Amino acid sequence: MSYIRIWVHLVFSTKNRHPYLTKNIRYKIQKHIMENCREKSIFLQAINGYTEHMHCLVSLGREQTIAKVAQLIKGESSFWINKNMLTETPFMWQDDYFAVSVSESGLQAVTNYIKNQELHHARKSFEFEVKEFADKYGFSLEKDDL
Repeated sequence: MSYIRIWVHLVFSTKNRHPYLTKNIRYKIQKHIMENCREKSIFLQAINGYTEHMHCLVSLGREQTIAKVAQLIKGESSFWINKNMLTETPFMWQDDYFAVSVSESGLQAVTNYIKNQELHHARKSFEFEVKEFADKYGFSLEKDDL
């Protein structure tokens, strides 16, 4: 039997950072993503976001890649949002995303960070958060990133 424990903090935004994810819609989407992850055997430790982005903390399975997990979460949820007409205009996630590994010792801190997104973004914009994230992990940002 294979034993795998690879934690990934995945962050993705709405197309053009449009603030589709009002509180009511965001909670419905998060609940749906949790259910979809269970059905697809994606271990989702934490999920939360704000008006224009979502954070997920996932543990990859032995045959899962970051790209496949991101595709399953983003693609299926986008389809579901549009099918259920949760937004007035067609919904899309941005093509790109951030993904970084998380150590076992950092799990609780990342989980708390994800759970406290509303409080966090009362003090800091998503644009500032993206820049901080890029600086911390050494990503170079292009104009249209996230």
